[in-house]
Amino acid sequence: MNELSKNPAFGGPEGPVVLVVMDGVGIGKHAESDYVKIAHTPNLDWLREHAIYTEVKAHGVAVGLPDDSDMGNSEVGHNAIGCGRVFSQGAALVENAIASESMFEGAIWKELVANVKENQSSMHFIGLFSDGNVHSNLNHLEAMLSRAKSEGVKKARIHPLIDGRDVPPTSVLDYVENFDKFLTDINADGTVDYCVASGGGRMYITMDRYNANWSMVERGWNTHVKGEGRRFATMRDAVETYRKEKPGILDQDLPAFVIERDGAPVGPIVEGDSVVFFNFRGDRSLEITKAFEAEELTEFDRGPKPNVIYAGMMQYDGDLQVPEKYLVSPPAIDRTMSEYLSNAGVKQFAISETQKYGHVTYFFNGNNSGKFATETWQEILSDVIPFEEAPRMKADEITDAVVEAIESGEYRFIRLNYPNGDMVGHTGVTDAVKVAIEAVDEGVGRIMEAVKKAKGIAVLSADHGNSDDMCEVDKKTGKLKLDDEGKFLPKTAHSLNPVPAIVYDPAKVSGARLADVKDPGIANLAATCITLLGFQPPADYTPSLVEVG
Repeated sequence: MNELSKNPAFGGPEGPVVLVVMDGVGIGKHAESDYVKIAHTPNLDWLREHAIYTEVKAHGVAVGLPDDSDMGNSEVGHNAIGCGRVFSQGAALVENAIASESMFEGAIWKELVANVKENQSSMHFIGLFSDGNVHSNLNHLEAMLSRAKSEGVKKARIHPLIDGRDVPPTSVLDYVENFDKFLTDINADGTVDYCVASGGGRMYITMDRYNANWSMVERGWNTHVKGEGRRFATMRDAVETYRKEKPGILDQDLPAFVIERDGAPVGPIVEGDSVVFFNFRGDRSLEITKAFEAEELTEFDRGPKPNVIYAGMMQYDGDLQVPEKYLVSPPAIDRTMSEYLSNAGVKQFAISETQKYGHVTYFFNGNNSGKFATETWQEILSDVIPFEEAPRMKADEITDAVVEAIESGEYRFIRLNYPNGDMVGHTGVTDAVKVAIEAVDEGVGRIMEAVKKAKGIAVLSADHGNSDDMCEVDKKTGKLKLDDEGKFLPKTAHSLNPVPAIVYDPAKVSGARLADVKDPGIANLAATCITLLGFQPPADYTPSLVEVG
């Protein structure tokens, strides 16, 4: 059993240790685009001046991604926070599997290929159409298509989910241009027929998460599988038409489209086909996977389960064994902070609203959906409306529940996620982002009061940045980009900025002081919380940001 040893120098506070994850709240480099700074945040400002404060990395190699040019995300971020170590994550694992060819030598890839060759059917690829490296990477798709051709797959159909969140918000035509060239080259010798079949914006079809809006999945199903929807000759035609009809529309919100040839959809998914969902990240992959795999589906009228071979890029839920077939094994994350604390008898409380509920539970616990013995989880249902229309989201309700949990005296460790800085940050609507950050700050203030009253300690940080970097930057000059009207070009993706790490010990019971930690990252937060709870962190955890006693 994985056990923690008590710290002889400090036995923990009288009240709880509360870990506050302020999703998407980083430390910006440009005052004009940093809406964390622009917002009125008296509580965060006070903490920066009076509490123990430092800055930590939340992107790139610090969270297990291949390179420091890779932005962090909530999934790998919560993995790192919860397990206290850095594991190679989805993008790196897939890249390695392709480079070593282990993906193509595996039984599942061989089964997918053999199926379409035997049935003279189509191999379909559904996934996020960008190189953002958060959910997917187009390089992986192109590698699979090239391999499929070399192995004799004659017909492939691609169903792009348009990004605009992990990449610039209206950049899709750049990707279309490059991918069209790739398809022209791969089809040039006339031996194969590979083309785009259907698609749409990632926030309009297919990529829902946490059962928040199954109508997105239904729209995706009707588009990809049934070939139902507005028809166009090419993906470029679809994008340009929708942009003319609704000027200013972001890529992520583009409606669904179906590509037709000779008056018929070019690539519905039919009996005998093979299907690859090529996203490697789990949260927005589970629902479409269920639609393909479940014998009975009640969330929408799917019809009979289609007789196809379906595989995910990775296994999206290890506990549920979903999907049944997958191309690359996910990181084996073990010995999370939650497990150690449970074994020590520490009662724990985890809460967020639907949009980030899985992050403080499933991802925090190392991609495991089961509770440990001493855990209590609470989900506040998110509204199913555009985030910019209600930028406070459920910050007030989350705070109410956390304050109640602190005052109850029942829990020694409480963790929560405020999604506002990330989810509203993704909209690019800066007025709404300002409101979102101010809602988080208000919640932080109430938690500070409750922690002080209970003689506890609060640890505040983020899983990555977003609202701190709301305008596009010219990579050559380092200056913010302007449009033709002289306005800043909005940015909707995560930032590469560091995030704050704050320890608020109002009673100063811990004697906490910053430790000398080299290249600190959010993985150091686990050891920090364990230390503040009065235990000694596991030897192989990244070290605590503070020393106590």
